[in-house]
Amino acid sequence: MADVQQLRVQEAVDTMVKSLERENIRKMQGLMFRCSADCCEDSQASMQQVHQCIERCHAPLAQAQALVTSELEKFQDRLARCTMHCNDKAKDSIDAGSKERQVKRQLESCVTKCVDDHMNLIPTMTKKMKESLSSIQK
Repeated sequence: MADVQQLRVQEAVDTMVKSLERENIRKMQGLMFRCSADCCEDSQASMQQVHQCIERCHAPLAQAQALVTSELEKFQDRLARCTMHCNDKAKDSIDAGSKERQVKRQLESCVTKCVDDHMNLIPTMTKKMKESLSSIQK
């Protein structure tokens, strides 16, 4: 993928992840640590009970992190498939005898369209993840 296009996507995804971390994940981390600390306050509990309590406290955060990772991987896979399609079209054009400069322009245009299309998916993906994260927090 062209460097400029890759940077555009990276910056948009970074902004989304920072927003999710600040507005959702960080709160969940605080809850997890406070919950875990409460587990350690129980002097009557066995070591195993304390460990299980801490595991229960960590579960929502682990679920949230898995959700974000999964959504980002799906997004990356979709974008990679789109750009791979552009590369295939460019290779087919070269094989058919098209001029290299024309094929490069065609490839750049195709990749730019992939990036534009996927940039447009980010707000919906962000909303979906925030809704999912909110339901995990409850």
